[in-house]
Amino acid sequence: MVRFDPDRREALARLAALGALGLMAAPGESRSDPTPVDGKARIVIVGAGAAGLASASHLRRRLPQASITLIDARRDHYYQPGFTLVGAGIKPVSYVVSTTQEYVAAGVEWVQEAAAEIDPEARRVTTAGGRKVGYDFLIVACGLELDYAAIDGMDTAWIGRDGVGSVYNGPEAAAATWKVMSAFAAQGGVGLFGRPHTDMKCAGAPLKYTFITDDRLRRAGMRGKAELHYLAPQKTLFSVPIVSEKVRMLFQDRGIRPHYEHQLVSIDLGRRLATYRSIAGTTELKYDFIHVVPPMRAPAVVRDSPLPWQDGPFARERWLEVDRETLRHKRYDNVFGVGDIAGVPKGKTAASVKWQVPVAVDHLVGDISGKPSQDKYNGYTSCPLITRLGRAMLIEFDYQDNLYQSFPGFIAPLEELWVSWVMKTVALKPTYISMLRGRT
Repeated sequence: MVRFDPDRREALARLAALGALGLMAAPGESRSDPTPVDGKARIVIVGAGAAGLASASHLRRRLPQASITLIDARRDHYYQPGFTLVGAGIKPVSYVVSTTQEYVAAGVEWVQEAAAEIDPEARRVTTAGGRKVGYDFLIVACGLELDYAAIDGMDTAWIGRDGVGSVYNGPEAAAATWKVMSAFAAQGGVGLFGRPHTDMKCAGAPLKYTFITDDRLRRAGMRGKAELHYLAPQKTLFSVPIVSEKVRMLFQDRGIRPHYEHQLVSIDLGRRLATYRSIAGTTELKYDFIHVVPPMRAPAVVRDSPLPWQDGPFARERWLEVDRETLRHKRYDNVFGVGDIAGVPKGKTAASVKWQVPVAVDHLVGDISGKPSQDKYNGYTSCPLITRLGRAMLIEFDYQDNLYQSFPGFIAPLEELWVSWVMKTVALKPTYISMLRGRT
Protein backbone atom coordinates (compact mmCIF):
# COMPACT_ATOMS: atom_id res chain seq x y z
CA MET A 1 0.00 0.00 0.00
CA VAL A 2 1.38 3.41 -0.96
CA ARG A 3 0.85 5.99 1.80
CA PHE A 4 0.65 9.72 1.27
CA ASP A 5 2.20 12.52 3.29
CA PRO A 6 -0.65 14.30 5.15
CA ASP A 7 1.01 17.64 4.30
CA ARG A 8 -0.05 17.03 0.72
CA ARG A 9 -3.76 16.86 1.50
CA GLU A 10 -4.41 20.35 0.16
CA ALA A 11 -2.93 19.47 -3.26
CA LEU A 12 -4.85 16.19 -3.23
CA ALA A 13 -8.11 17.95 -2.49
CA ARG A 14 -7.49 20.48 -5.26
CA LEU A 15 -6.65 17.85 -7.83
CA ALA A 16 -9.52 15.55 -6.88
CA ALA A 17 -11.90 18.48 -7.18
CA LEU A 18 -10.56 19.27 -10.65
CA GLY A 19 -11.04 15.67 -11.70
CA ALA A 20 -14.52 15.40 -10.22
CA LEU A 21 -15.56 18.56 -12.04
CA GLY A 22 -14.28 17.11 -15.29
CA LEU A 23 -11.96 20.03 -15.96
CA MET A 24 -9.22 18.04 -17.63
CA ALA A 25 -9.44 19.52 -21.10
CA ALA A 26 -7.45 20.13 -24.21
CA PRO A 27 -6.18 23.71 -23.95
CA GLY A 28 -8.27 26.17 -25.86
CA GLU A 29 -11.33 23.92 -25.70
CA SER A 30 -14.52 25.07 -24.06
CA ARG A 31 -18.07 23.86 -24.33
CA SER A 32 -21.41 25.22 -23.28
CA ASP A 33 -24.43 22.97 -23.05
CA PRO A 34 -26.09 23.40 -26.49
CA THR A 35 -29.80 24.04 -26.86
CA PRO A 36 -31.74 20.80 -27.51
CA VAL A 37 -32.78 20.23 -31.12
CA ASP A 38 -36.13 18.96 -32.37
CA GLY A 39 -35.62 15.81 -34.39
CA LYS A 40 -37.15 12.35 -34.50
CA ALA A 41 -34.32 10.51 -36.21
CA ARG A 42 -33.56 6.86 -35.45
CA ILE A 43 -30.06 6.64 -34.02
CA VAL A 44 -28.34 3.33 -33.29
CA ILE A 45 -25.14 3.02 -31.25
CA VAL A 46 -23.19 -0.23 -31.58
CA GLY A 47 -21.25 -0.77 -28.37
CA ALA A 48 -21.95 0.09 -24.73
CA GLY A 49 -18.45 0.74 -23.49
CA ALA A 50 -17.15 4.18 -22.58
CA ALA A 51 -17.61 5.66 -26.07
CA GLY A 52 -21.07 4.18 -26.63
CA LEU A 53 -22.46 5.19 -23.24
CA ALA A 54 -21.05 8.71 -23.50
CA SER A 55 -22.52 9.04 -27.00
CA ALA A 56 -25.95 7.92 -25.80
CA SER A 57 -25.87 10.41 -22.90
CA HIS A 58 -24.88 13.34 -25.13
CA LEU A 59 -27.44 12.45 -27.79
CA ARG A 60 -30.26 12.07 -25.28
CA ARG A 61 -29.68 15.58 -24.03
CA ARG A 62 -29.17 17.11 -27.49
CA LEU A 63 -32.05 15.27 -29.20
CA PRO A 64 -34.81 14.65 -26.65
CA GLN A 65 -37.29 13.46 -29.31
CA ALA A 66 -34.97 11.11 -31.17
CA SER A 67 -35.17 7.32 -30.94
CA ILE A 68 -31.81 6.20 -29.52
CA THR A 69 -30.94 2.50 -29.38
CA LEU A 70 -27.83 1.07 -27.75
CA ILE A 71 -26.81 -2.44 -28.87
CA ASP A 72 -24.44 -4.50 -26.73
CA ALA A 73 -24.64 -7.74 -24.76
CA ARG A 74 -22.25 -6.69 -22.00
CA ARG A 75 -23.81 -6.45 -18.53
CA ASP A 76 -20.67 -5.46 -16.64
CA HIS A 77 -18.91 -2.17 -17.25
CA TYR A 78 -15.15 -2.08 -16.81
CA TYR A 79 -13.17 1.00 -15.89
CA GLN A 80 -10.27 -0.03 -18.08
CA PRO A 81 -7.88 2.78 -17.05
CA GLY A 82 -7.81 1.05 -13.66
CA PHE A 83 -6.61 -2.34 -14.92
CA THR A 84 -2.95 -1.37 -14.49
CA LEU A 85 -3.65 -0.30 -10.90
CA VAL A 86 -5.25 -3.68 -10.15
CA GLY A 87 -2.26 -5.39 -11.76
CA ALA A 88 0.05 -3.30 -9.56
CA GLY A 89 -1.67 -4.33 -6.34
CA ILE A 90 -2.89 -0.75 -5.79
CA LYS A 91 -6.63 -1.29 -6.29
CA PRO A 92 -8.99 -4.26 -5.82
CA VAL A 93 -10.98 -5.81 -8.67
CA SER A 94 -14.12 -4.08 -7.37
CA TYR A 95 -12.55 -0.71 -8.22
CA VAL A 96 -12.90 -1.35 -11.95
CA VAL A 97 -16.22 -3.25 -12.11
CA SER A 98 -19.70 -1.72 -12.22
CA THR A 99 -22.78 -2.32 -14.37
CA THR A 100 -23.69 -1.04 -17.81
CA GLN A 101 -27.24 -0.35 -16.70
CA GLU A 102 -26.31 2.40 -14.25
CA TYR A 103 -24.86 4.53 -17.07
CA VAL A 104 -27.56 4.05 -19.73
CA ALA A 105 -29.28 7.43 -20.09
CA ALA A 106 -33.01 7.60 -19.36
CA GLY A 107 -35.06 7.16 -22.52
CA VAL A 108 -32.35 5.19 -24.35
CA GLU A 109 -33.37 1.69 -25.42
CA TRP A 110 -30.73 -0.90 -24.59
CA VAL A 111 -30.84 -4.05 -26.72
CA GLN A 112 -28.88 -6.53 -24.63
CA GLU A 113 -27.49 -8.55 -27.51
CA ALA A 114 -24.25 -8.40 -29.45
CA ALA A 115 -24.31 -6.73 -32.85
CA ALA A 116 -23.60 -9.42 -35.45
CA GLU A 117 -23.87 -7.54 -38.75
CA ILE A 118 -23.87 -3.95 -39.96
CA ASP A 119 -25.37 -3.28 -43.39
CA PRO A 120 -24.69 0.39 -44.19
CA GLU A 121 -26.46 0.17 -47.55
CA ALA A 122 -29.72 -1.03 -45.97
CA ARG A 123 -29.05 1.14 -42.88
CA ARG A 124 -29.59 -1.79 -40.58
CA VAL A 125 -27.88 -3.59 -37.70
CA THR A 126 -28.63 -7.27 -37.06
CA THR A 127 -28.08 -8.67 -33.58
CA ALA A 128 -26.73 -12.10 -32.62
CA GLY A 129 -30.30 -13.11 -31.85
CA GLY A 130 -31.51 -12.13 -35.32
CA ARG A 131 -33.21 -8.86 -34.43
CA LYS A 132 -32.94 -6.26 -37.21
CA VAL A 133 -32.67 -2.63 -36.09
CA GLY A 134 -32.94 0.10 -38.72
CA TYR A 135 -31.31 3.48 -38.37
CA ASP A 136 -31.06 6.93 -39.90
CA PHE A 137 -27.71 7.52 -38.18
CA LEU A 138 -25.23 5.03 -36.79
CA ILE A 139 -22.47 5.53 -34.23
CA VAL A 140 -19.99 2.65 -34.13
CA ALA A 141 -18.39 2.42 -30.69
CA CYS A 142 -17.71 -1.30 -30.40
CA GLY A 143 -14.14 -1.05 -29.12
CA LEU A 144 -11.52 -3.49 -30.28
CA GLU A 145 -10.63 -7.18 -30.09
CA LEU A 146 -7.66 -8.57 -28.16
CA ASP A 147 -6.08 -11.04 -30.58
CA TYR A 148 -4.17 -13.36 -28.22
CA ALA A 149 -4.50 -16.14 -30.80
CA ALA A 150 -2.08 -14.23 -33.08
CA ILE A 151 0.70 -15.22 -30.64
CA ASP A 152 1.41 -18.87 -31.35
CA GLY A 153 1.08 -20.96 -28.20
CA MET A 154 -0.53 -18.25 -26.07
CA ASP A 155 -3.39 -19.41 -23.86
CA THR A 156 -5.18 -16.84 -21.69
CA ALA A 157 -5.97 -19.60 -19.16
CA TRP A 158 -2.30 -19.36 -18.16
CA ILE A 159 -2.55 -15.74 -17.07
CA GLY A 160 -1.72 -15.77 -13.36
CA ARG A 161 0.35 -18.95 -13.42
CA ASP A 162 3.87 -19.99 -14.35
CA GLY A 163 5.06 -16.40 -14.69
CA VAL A 164 2.48 -15.25 -17.27
CA GLY A 165 0.67 -11.94 -16.82
CA SER A 166 -1.55 -9.70 -18.95
CA VAL A 167 -3.51 -6.84 -17.38
CA TYR A 168 -5.40 -6.26 -20.64
CA ASN A 169 -7.54 -9.39 -20.43
CA GLY A 170 -9.99 -8.05 -17.85
CA PRO A 171 -10.23 -7.36 -14.12
CA GLU A 172 -9.63 -10.94 -12.97
CA ALA A 173 -6.66 -11.27 -15.32
CA ALA A 174 -5.24 -8.04 -13.93
CA ALA A 175 -5.55 -9.40 -10.38
CA ALA A 176 -3.97 -12.68 -11.45
CA THR A 177 -1.15 -10.74 -13.08
CA TRP A 178 -0.49 -8.97 -9.79
CA LYS A 179 -0.16 -12.37 -8.12
CA VAL A 180 2.56 -13.61 -10.47
CA MET A 181 4.30 -10.24 -10.74
CA SER A 182 4.54 -9.89 -6.96
CA ALA A 183 5.97 -13.42 -6.77
CA PHE A 184 8.55 -12.39 -9.37
CA ALA A 185 9.35 -9.24 -7.40
CA ALA A 186 10.04 -11.38 -4.34
CA GLN A 187 12.54 -13.67 -6.08
CA GLY A 188 13.95 -11.89 -9.14
CA GLY A 189 14.88 -13.45 -12.46
CA VAL A 190 14.25 -12.38 -16.04
CA GLY A 191 11.20 -10.22 -16.81
CA LEU A 192 9.99 -9.59 -20.35
CA PHE A 193 7.73 -6.69 -21.30
CA GLY A 194 6.62 -5.04 -24.54
CA ARG A 195 3.78 -4.01 -26.80
CA PRO A 196 2.26 -5.38 -30.01
CA HIS A 197 3.02 -4.38 -33.59
CA THR A 198 -0.56 -3.14 -34.07
CA ASP A 199 -2.34 -0.01 -32.93
CA MET A 200 -3.50 -0.55 -29.37
CA LYS A 201 -5.51 0.88 -26.52
CA CYS A 202 -3.50 2.89 -24.01
CA ALA A 203 -0.05 2.52 -25.53
CA GLY A 204 1.44 3.77 -22.28
CA ALA A 205 0.15 0.83 -20.20
CA PRO A 206 2.96 -1.60 -21.16
CA LEU A 207 5.51 1.03 -20.17
CA LYS A 208 3.69 1.71 -16.90
CA TYR A 209 3.72 -1.97 -16.00
CA THR A 210 7.44 -2.21 -16.73
CA PHE A 211 8.15 0.73 -14.42
CA ILE A 212 5.83 -0.62 -11.73
CA THR A 213 7.54 -4.02 -11.78
CA ASP A 214 10.94 -2.33 -11.52
CA ASP A 215 9.74 -0.40 -8.48
CA ARG A 216 8.23 -3.48 -6.84
CA LEU A 217 11.57 -5.26 -7.24
CA ARG A 218 13.38 -2.32 -5.66
CA ARG A 219 10.97 -2.18 -2.74
CA ALA A 220 11.52 -5.91 -2.17
CA GLY A 221 15.30 -5.45 -2.27
CA MET A 222 15.55 -7.76 -5.29
CA ARG A 223 16.32 -5.38 -8.17
CA GLY A 224 19.93 -6.54 -8.29
CA LYS A 225 18.72 -10.10 -8.89
CA ALA A 226 16.49 -9.24 -11.85
CA GLU A 227 16.89 -8.47 -15.54
CA LEU A 228 14.14 -6.43 -17.17
CA HIS A 229 13.77 -6.30 -20.96
CA TYR A 230 11.31 -4.19 -22.96
CA LEU A 231 10.77 -5.42 -26.53
CA ALA A 232 9.09 -3.01 -28.94
CA PRO A 233 8.15 -3.96 -32.51
CA GLN A 234 8.60 -0.31 -33.46
CA LYS A 235 11.78 1.77 -33.69
CA THR A 236 10.72 3.85 -30.69
CA LEU A 237 9.32 3.34 -27.21
CA PHE A 238 6.42 5.81 -27.63
CA SER A 239 4.82 7.47 -30.63
CA VAL A 240 5.65 11.02 -29.46
CA PRO A 241 9.41 11.50 -30.02
CA ILE A 242 10.13 13.65 -26.96
CA VAL A 243 8.25 11.22 -24.71
CA SER A 244 10.02 8.24 -26.27
CA GLU A 245 13.37 9.85 -25.50
CA LYS A 246 12.32 10.58 -21.91
CA VAL A 247 11.29 6.93 -21.43
CA ARG A 248 14.59 5.76 -22.97
CA MET A 249 16.49 7.89 -20.46
CA LEU A 250 14.43 6.53 -17.56
CA PHE A 251 15.00 2.98 -18.78
CA GLN A 252 18.74 3.64 -18.95
CA ASP A 253 18.73 5.12 -15.45
CA ARG A 254 16.86 2.11 -14.04
CA GLY A 255 18.68 -0.62 -15.90
CA ILE A 256 15.77 -1.67 -18.11
CA ARG A 257 17.09 -2.90 -21.44
CA PRO A 258 15.09 -1.85 -24.55
CA HIS A 259 15.03 -3.94 -27.73
CA TYR A 260 13.66 -2.30 -30.86
CA GLU A 261 11.90 -3.95 -33.83
CA HIS A 262 11.19 -7.13 -31.88
CA GLN A 263 7.70 -8.62 -32.28
CA LEU A 264 6.43 -11.39 -29.99
CA VAL A 265 5.31 -14.19 -32.33
CA SER A 266 5.18 -17.28 -30.13
CA ILE A 267 5.43 -18.43 -26.56
CA ASP A 268 6.18 -21.86 -25.10
CA LEU A 269 4.30 -21.64 -21.83
CA GLY A 270 5.65 -24.89 -20.40
CA ARG A 271 9.29 -24.01 -21.10
CA ARG A 272 8.85 -20.31 -20.26
CA LEU A 273 10.33 -19.36 -23.61
CA ALA A 274 9.28 -16.36 -25.74
CA THR A 275 10.18 -16.03 -29.42
CA TYR A 276 10.49 -12.65 -31.12
CA ARG A 277 10.82 -11.80 -34.80
CA SER A 278 13.26 -9.02 -35.72
CA ILE A 279 15.01 -7.73 -38.82
CA ALA A 280 17.96 -9.95 -37.85
CA GLY A 281 15.85 -13.12 -37.65
CA THR A 282 14.37 -14.65 -34.51
CA THR A 283 15.34 -14.27 -30.88
CA GLU A 284 14.41 -16.70 -28.11
CA LEU A 285 14.36 -15.46 -24.53
CA LYS A 286 13.74 -17.45 -21.37
CA TYR A 287 11.68 -15.70 -18.72
CA ASP A 288 10.61 -15.95 -15.12
CA PHE A 289 7.87 -13.38 -15.71
CA ILE A 290 6.36 -12.10 -18.95
CA HIS A 291 3.71 -9.42 -19.39
CA VAL A 292 1.89 -10.28 -22.61
CA VAL A 293 0.19 -7.48 -24.55
CA PRO A 294 -1.63 -9.05 -27.52
CA PRO A 295 -2.09 -7.63 -31.01
CA MET A 296 -5.36 -5.73 -31.33
CA ARG A 297 -7.79 -5.41 -34.22
CA ALA A 298 -11.34 -4.42 -35.11
CA PRO A 299 -14.10 -6.75 -33.87
CA ALA A 300 -15.68 -9.04 -36.47
CA VAL A 301 -18.86 -6.95 -36.71
CA VAL A 302 -16.77 -4.17 -38.29
CA ARG A 303 -14.01 -6.33 -39.76
CA ASP A 304 -16.47 -8.30 -41.86
CA SER A 305 -18.53 -5.28 -42.94
CA PRO A 306 -17.99 -2.67 -45.69
CA LEU A 307 -16.99 -0.10 -43.05
CA PRO A 308 -13.21 -0.59 -42.52
CA TRP A 309 -10.41 1.26 -44.26
CA GLN A 310 -9.73 -0.34 -47.64
CA ASP A 311 -6.06 0.68 -47.81
CA GLY A 312 -3.45 2.61 -45.88
CA PRO A 313 -2.07 2.12 -42.34
CA PHE A 314 -5.45 1.31 -40.75
CA ALA A 315 -6.52 -1.35 -43.25
CA ARG A 316 -4.51 -4.27 -41.86
CA GLU A 317 -6.42 -4.48 -38.56
CA ARG A 318 -9.62 -3.29 -40.29
CA TRP A 319 -10.22 -0.14 -38.24
CA LEU A 320 -13.30 1.93 -39.06
CA GLU A 321 -12.72 4.39 -41.91
CA VAL A 322 -13.48 7.84 -40.51
CA ASP A 323 -12.32 11.38 -41.08
CA ARG A 324 -9.88 12.09 -38.30
CA GLU A 325 -11.30 15.53 -37.49
CA THR A 326 -15.06 14.92 -37.71
CA LEU A 327 -15.16 11.16 -36.93
CA ARG A 328 -17.62 10.82 -39.82
CA HIS A 329 -17.26 7.79 -42.08
CA LYS A 330 -15.60 8.68 -45.35
CA ARG A 331 -17.99 6.67 -47.56
CA TYR A 332 -21.19 6.53 -45.51
CA ASP A 333 -21.96 10.04 -44.28
CA ASN A 334 -24.63 8.93 -41.80
CA VAL A 335 -22.11 6.73 -39.93
CA PHE A 336 -19.70 7.93 -37.23
CA GLY A 337 -17.01 6.10 -35.29
CA VAL A 338 -15.71 6.93 -31.80
CA GLY A 339 -13.39 5.26 -29.33
CA ASP A 340 -11.01 2.40 -29.94
CA ILE A 341 -12.62 1.29 -33.21
CA ALA A 342 -11.94 4.59 -35.00
CA GLY A 343 -9.13 4.38 -37.56
CA VAL A 344 -7.33 7.60 -36.64
CA PRO A 345 -3.62 8.24 -35.89
CA LYS A 346 -4.14 8.67 -32.13
CA GLY A 347 -6.98 8.16 -29.77
CA LYS A 348 -7.42 4.75 -28.14
CA THR A 349 -7.78 6.08 -24.59
CA ALA A 350 -10.62 7.23 -22.37
CA ALA A 351 -9.30 10.80 -22.67
CA SER A 352 -9.72 10.55 -26.45
CA VAL A 353 -13.31 9.38 -26.02
CA LYS A 354 -14.06 12.45 -23.91
CA TRP A 355 -13.10 14.73 -26.83
CA GLN A 356 -14.21 12.58 -29.76
CA VAL A 357 -17.80 12.01 -28.66
CA PRO A 358 -18.96 15.67 -28.46
CA VAL A 359 -17.46 16.33 -31.91
CA ALA A 360 -19.16 13.34 -33.56
CA VAL A 361 -22.46 14.12 -31.80
CA ASP A 362 -22.31 17.77 -32.85
CA HIS A 363 -21.87 16.80 -36.50
CA LEU A 364 -24.72 14.30 -36.28
CA VAL A 365 -27.01 16.88 -34.64
CA GLY A 366 -25.95 19.40 -37.28
CA ASP A 367 -27.17 17.05 -39.99
CA ILE A 368 -30.58 16.88 -38.32
CA SER A 369 -30.88 20.59 -37.54
CA GLY A 370 -29.56 21.76 -40.90
CA LYS A 371 -26.81 23.76 -39.15
CA PRO A 372 -23.56 21.98 -40.02
CA SER A 373 -21.06 21.69 -37.19
CA GLN A 374 -17.61 23.25 -37.38
CA ASP A 375 -16.24 21.19 -34.46
CA LYS A 376 -13.02 19.28 -35.02
CA TYR A 377 -11.18 16.64 -33.04
CA ASN A 378 -7.46 17.44 -33.04
CA GLY A 379 -6.27 14.05 -31.83
CA TYR A 380 -6.03 15.06 -28.18
CA THR A 381 -5.28 12.21 -25.84
CA SER A 382 -3.57 11.83 -22.51
CA CYS A 383 -1.63 9.19 -20.64
CA PRO A 384 -0.84 9.43 -16.92
CA LEU A 385 2.38 7.44 -17.28
CA ILE A 386 3.28 5.84 -13.94
CA THR A 387 7.05 5.69 -13.54
CA ARG A 388 7.12 4.34 -9.97
CA LEU A 389 4.61 3.92 -7.18
CA GLY A 390 3.71 7.42 -6.06
CA ARG A 391 5.04 9.16 -9.19
CA ALA A 392 3.77 9.66 -12.75
CA MET A 393 4.13 11.91 -15.76
CA LEU A 394 0.93 13.37 -17.21
CA ILE A 395 1.51 13.08 -20.97
CA GLU A 396 -0.99 14.97 -23.17
CA PHE A 397 -0.60 15.32 -26.93
CA ASP A 398 -2.40 15.60 -30.28
CA TYR A 399 -2.13 14.39 -33.89
CA GLN A 400 0.96 16.57 -34.45
CA ASP A 401 2.64 15.26 -31.26
CA ASN A 402 2.31 18.67 -29.62
CA LEU A 403 2.51 18.39 -25.84
CA TYR A 404 -0.34 20.00 -23.90
CA GLN A 405 -0.70 21.17 -20.32
CA SER A 406 -4.20 21.02 -18.85
CA PHE A 407 -2.89 22.38 -15.54
CA PRO A 408 -0.09 24.85 -16.39
CA GLY A 409 1.90 25.83 -13.34
CA PHE A 410 0.54 22.84 -11.45
CA ILE A 411 1.41 19.76 -13.54
CA ALA A 412 4.37 19.85 -15.91
CA PRO A 413 4.71 17.23 -18.65
CA LEU A 414 7.77 14.92 -18.61
CA GLU A 415 8.25 15.40 -14.88
CA GLU A 416 7.73 12.55 -12.42
CA LEU A 417 5.26 14.10 -10.00
CA TRP A 418 3.27 12.93 -7.03
CA VAL A 419 0.35 15.08 -8.17
CA SER A 420 0.22 13.26 -11.53
CA TRP A 421 0.09 9.99 -9.60
CA VAL A 422 -2.91 11.31 -7.68
CA MET A 423 -4.51 12.32 -10.97
CA LYS A 424 -4.22 8.71 -12.13
CA THR A 425 -5.22 6.97 -8.91
CA VAL A 426 -7.83 9.38 -7.47
CA ALA A 427 -9.09 12.13 -9.76
CA LEU A 428 -9.57 10.46 -13.15
CA LYS A 429 -12.27 7.99 -12.21
CA PRO A 430 -14.82 10.68 -11.17
CA THR A 431 -14.09 12.46 -14.45
CA TYR A 432 -14.58 9.23 -16.35
CA ILE A 433 -17.96 8.60 -14.74
CA SER A 434 -19.02 12.16 -15.52
CA MET A 435 -18.04 11.47 -19.13
CA LEU A 436 -20.24 8.37 -19.29
CA ARG A 437 -23.16 10.46 -18.07
CA GLY A 438 -22.49 13.14 -20.72
CA ARG A 439 -21.59 15.80 -18.19
CA THR A 440 -18.06 16.48 -19.45
